[in-house]
Amino acid sequence: MTVTVANPLAEQVYNRLKDDIFNFRLLPGDNFTETEMAQRQGVSRTPLRDALFRLQREGYLEVGFRRGWKVCAIDFDRLDNLYDLRIVLEMAALDKLCQQQEPATGLEALNAIWLVAPEARETDAVRVAEFDESFHTNLVAAAGNEEMTRVHTEVTEKIRIVRRLDFLKKKRIEATYEEHAKILQLVAKRRATEAQILLRAHITQSKLEVRKITIWMLAEARQEQEPEALQAQR
Repeated sequence: MTVTVANPLAEQVYNRLKDDIFNFRLLPGDNFTETEMAQRQGVSRTPLRDALFRLQREGYLEVGFRRGWKVCAIDFDRLDNLYDLRIVLEMAALDKLCQQQEPATGLEALNAIWLVAPEARETDAVRVAEFDESFHTNLVAAAGNEEMTRVHTEVTEKIRIVRRLDFLKKKRIEATYEEHAKILQLVAKRRATEAQILLRAHITQSKLEVRKITIWMLAEARQEQEPEALQAQR
């Protein structure tokens, strides 16, 4: 059996480009050629192309015949649909968790993160985003349905570009801790309906927040780029 080993340089370029897209240094609609990007990244075109095609498969870039590469626009309607699918999957997971006779394995680790005193809470936005994703992923995994977990993991990857923005405000971090803790407590008491109501409200509010912040950040990034573009033309 042949094992494919990832090119370490391609992996580095992939991570840098994805970070540029996630932080709006590469904006939706931006165009570039492989030659331009290879020079910018300081690499040859081989590892660059590996990274570019990987980002294309993940839906972040598109390529056209003789048109070069383009950063995909953020499709908010598609993101709304993905958030709705996420709600369906997580509601089903909560129902299964609350029907189990024995406590689900895997929830202890979540309790250790979210059922803590306010002074013990994480405050770094990046870390909280990682914890939040882990909370929802492990909640679904604990329900024991592998296909449900697989689909949920795919949805999680597709919304990651905007989802992490939910934790730029302190009040959203505080709300996330409170709501996650309450959901875990309700699951422990087998109160599925209450847990599902809270979960739906929790995800819906997150969806609204990230849309608002994404639109604002895109506008800010475009305003910053305009003076640079004018300066480059002089």
